[in-house]
Amino acid sequence: MTTVKQGSSSLFTSITESFSQHYLSLPTCVGRAPGRVNIIGEHTDYNEGFVLPAAMDRNIFIAGKLRDDDIINLWSLDYNAIASFTLDKLQDKDLPAWSSYLRGVLWVLQSKGHTLQGMDIASLGNVPLAGGFSSSAAAEVAMFELSCGLLGIEMTQTQKALLGVEVENRFIGVPSGAMDQLISALGQADHAILIDCRSLATTPIRLPHGVTLLALDTGKRRALLNSEYGVRRKQCEEAARLLGVKALRDVTPEQLAARAHKLPELIERRAAHVVNENARTLAAVDALKSGDLAKVGKLMDESHVSLRDLYEVSITELDVMAALVQSEKGCYGARMMGGGFGGAVIALVDDGAVERITATVGEAYDAATHLKAFIYPVKAGAGSGVELVK
Repeated sequence: MTTVKQGSSSLFTSITESFSQHYLSLPTCVGRAPGRVNIIGEHTDYNEGFVLPAAMDRNIFIAGKLRDDDIINLWSLDYNAIASFTLDKLQDKDLPAWSSYLRGVLWVLQSKGHTLQGMDIASLGNVPLAGGFSSSAAAEVAMFELSCGLLGIEMTQTQKALLGVEVENRFIGVPSGAMDQLISALGQADHAILIDCRSLATTPIRLPHGVTLLALDTGKRRALLNSEYGVRRKQCEEAARLLGVKALRDVTPEQLAARAHKLPELIERRAAHVVNENARTLAAVDALKSGDLAKVGKLMDESHVSLRDLYEVSITELDVMAALVQSEKGCYGARMMGGGFGGAVIALVDDGAVERITATVGEAYDAATHLKAFIYPVKAGAGSGVELVK
């Protein structure tokens, strides 16, 4: 995991100075995109449902400058690694895996008919890698910001996000939904964003004062390509087919209960998670609006149980972390976050309890799992952008 404790302004300075030292010239511009936490609404996005994420105050920065040839030079400060290739080698399987998200952006732009040219590029971030905070989506969106800035391509924030989904689906090979890229591109400071993953409508939901979103990284890395993420998506599609609907978003909890006999037991459990998770997400929005934090926390706890028992994407480390923080005074609720099979837990806690919970849960988790927990408060930050270097 990358651990960079500098703020965003310091990271901007670091990436521009490092670029200048490495390439012996200033970058033209710097693209920035945040990672995300997801309060509730897990595995609902690719079922055309509802999600409630917030952009993090942690970002990926990508600095770049055009070249007069077709060579792409990538330098990752996080991986301390370099990759160089020509524009006709974007899909070269011998290139390092860490470069695939940036190469995928260029490949998608090519596939849309945009004329590219060589670039010198450097990347740096403080979004934890492979921890369930969508560092990959942040890298994709930041690379679209940079590429549009360098090449003069006009796109809306939503278009950048949806092209990022194409990178995941078509280039990387992960059949993910659109939540991660949308919140990275469209996030608002101090707000979560309710996203309707069918219409792509977004509704800012102000987060209440006096409470903190606490991220609890288990230190257990995950890889969606090697998990059952794609299997879950196919199971949901099968459930929708058997129920005669376009997507599970079209089924209410009451309708599913009445028609559950039409589904094989395993498929019914998968559908039950998605259908009830959509209902929980909308209920959590109402609870946040009314200031009912106890209700928000209860819904988060229920979401974790559902992900563990019905969707079966949790693991021991996530369960241990969730149980530890849920037992602490000052915690309203907690749940595993992200695709599963590793990563992090998100908790809603009183501001005054953050320091105590961080210390107590961290020590107890380390003792229980022999892994190092990374626990830190998250502020809801702004969505992506690009800045010219002066």
